[in-house]
Amino acid sequence: MLTSMADTSEDQGTVEQDENARSIRIPRGTLAAVARFVRSNGGSATAVVEPIGTSGVRVLMVGSETGVMGDQVVADVETAHALVGAVDGLELGEWDRELSASATPRTGHWAKMAGWVART
Repeated sequence: MLTSMADTSEDQGTVEQDENARSIRIPRGTLAAVARFVRSNGGSATAVVEPIGTSGVRVLMVGSETGVMGDQVVADVETAHALVGAVDGLELGEWDRELSASATPRTGHWAKMAGWVART
């Protein structure tokens, strides 16, 4: 359940895990962006949780209808899993053959990911 926290900044939400577990804060902007992504891709998407070192954890999403990819970065794995659980239509997945085949990178994605190598 997502609830506002009166004593925290306006850009934080809380997901209550259970009475014994700690509350996990999901930035509201991140939650809103992920919910918009799912809605704009037919109401369902698959999320892959990828730790990226000290920067946090990347939640990469693939729209079920379109294969469009999107991502958000959160602080830790627990927050990533809470984010996936908080958004209707978003399910946790892995980079398997089926998901990889359904992903459709937008034009220019490969050059952007290659960075300076693509411009030489």
